[in-house]
Amino acid sequence: MSSKAAVLQMISTASVDDNLEAAARLISEAAHAGAELVLLPENFAVLEGGPLVPFAEQEGDKQAPLQSFLAGQSRTHQLTVVGGTIPLISRPISGDGAGGELLNDGRVRPACLVFDQTGQLTARYDKMHLFDVKVDDKQAQYSESRSFEPGDELVTVATSVGKLGLSVCYDLRFPELYRKLFRAGAELVTVPSAFTKTTGQAHWETLLRARAIENQCFVLAANQGGVHSATRETWGHSMIIDPWGSILDSIADGEGIALAEIDLSVSRKVRANMPIIDHLKL
Repeated sequence: MSSKAAVLQMISTASVDDNLEAAARLISEAAHAGAELVLLPENFAVLEGGPLVPFAEQEGDKQAPLQSFLAGQSRTHQLTVVGGTIPLISRPISGDGAGGELLNDGRVRPACLVFDQTGQLTARYDKMHLFDVKVDDKQAQYSESRSFEPGDELVTVATSVGKLGLSVCYDLRFPELYRKLFRAGAELVTVPSAFTKTTGQAHWETLLRARAIENQCFVLAANQGGVHSATRETWGHSMIIDPWGSILDSIADGEGIALAEIDLSVSRKVRANMPIIDHLKL
């Protein structure tokens, strides 16, 4: 039995209200097309515009606007929402209630939250690998570690579509993370992103298809896709890839959705015919 999943492509700005309006419109479109799971891009709620602390929330605050929005969308449309990333001011809370410390150094956590069909928060992944690089574009230098504190925990979560392995954007360049998700039983991996036009044009599709092929899993990749400011442009080309590396659906640039059937029997067949997990040596 298969399920439909959708990846949503946006051109987010510094206006939270405009971004949430666009996200709601795309989620509704995906829901009406039959999606049981939707993936938003990285920084879907706020991109550009300076410090993120004013927008940051504590995990589990049901009155906080960004978490309330994600929970409300999942309840309204009765689907799983993988919320790209939002800025959280608190570290993760463990199953026994430990953790949750507040950050006080001017940084936030880039957190990917998963809400089930009832609006319950079921998983949180904080981006591990921060984009501190030089790029040959108008922005030239990206220094995420100035604004973000990285996460350090591998996260998988069961959903109605399958077992998800969570990742974010620059994580894509670190295959060891995905191999650990593979070993942990992930049947799909999500990659909410804000890949730049320069790096995306060169590497985006190649990296995504490689992660799908080497780990024999579906890859859902939702990217930002357009001009955000005078110095920031993202690549778009959000896509859904099957365990054989075939692109099931994609969108070039601008706002929109890519939608595909997720048939886990495909991954089971690929893994049975080529049992990579049984052949691992390292």
